[in-house]
Amino acid sequence: MKRILITGEHGWIGTAIRDRLNAFPDRYAAETVSLRNVRPETLHLCGFDAVVHTAAIVHQKETRETEALYMRVNCDMTEALAKTAKRDGVGQFVFMSTMSVYGMETGTITKDTVPKPLTQYGRSKLEAERRIAGLYDDAFCVTILRPPMVFGPGAKGNPEKLDRLAKRLPLCPDFENRRSMVSIDTLCTAVQQHLDAPRAGVFFPQEPEPVATRTLIERAMREQGRTPKRSKLLNPAIRILRACTHVGKKAFGDLVYENLSALPLPDGEEEPQ
Repeated sequence: MKRILITGEHGWIGTAIRDRLNAFPDRYAAETVSLRNVRPETLHLCGFDAVVHTAAIVHQKETRETEALYMRVNCDMTEALAKTAKRDGVGQFVFMSTMSVYGMETGTITKDTVPKPLTQYGRSKLEAERRIAGLYDDAFCVTILRPPMVFGPGAKGNPEKLDRLAKRLPLCPDFENRRSMVSIDTLCTAVQQHLDAPRAGVFFPQEPEPVATRTLIERAMREQGRTPKRSKLLNPAIRILRACTHVGKKAFGDLVYENLSALPLPDGEEEPQ
């Protein structure tokens, strides 16, 4: 049986991963911990086989004043936690990073795309990746996940905004777009697989095929007790929003991982897969 510590005691993703692992009590003993007001170096992690780090600052308005907060929580704390895990003999560190490290609102991300984050969130996550990659050795496996938008019941951020949009729309926009996304179930399965067969590198959990935004709007409408009815009436307005606004690009733009499943750790020496 593997003992797993998951950070983000009150977080949606951390809780989902804990519940998934504990559904297999003969294979895992998973518990969560909150890092609020806790210095990672004071933790005692001896006896854990892996740490899954999901705790982060996200979905907060970014200002000049918040930059230090993002770096302290998402980067410095991640590095300190990874060092503590390595110090205490933990064999694997799984870090929940983000697609935001690429800094793209639309387009195609391949193995050759260079990360250029535009947000404080993306920059802090990428710097954290680079720092913990330097801790990797034969006894300490560093596994970095860069999921795209995560959807599912209780999701925050963009899926939550689409839920609110669905409440206002009389019809579901019949608009074709392609976005790499990952359901919370698929993400939990990916974490489980990485714990079962630890590999160092950067990985890209996602659904087998890109998802259209209208699929999430239809899902939200059904959860609201409504029957979705598609219409192309809103498509001209959506095209204008997509071309001219940040919100339109985020909601209805095309953004996909193409033929991308694994890369070496930042500054790693292995060849991309």
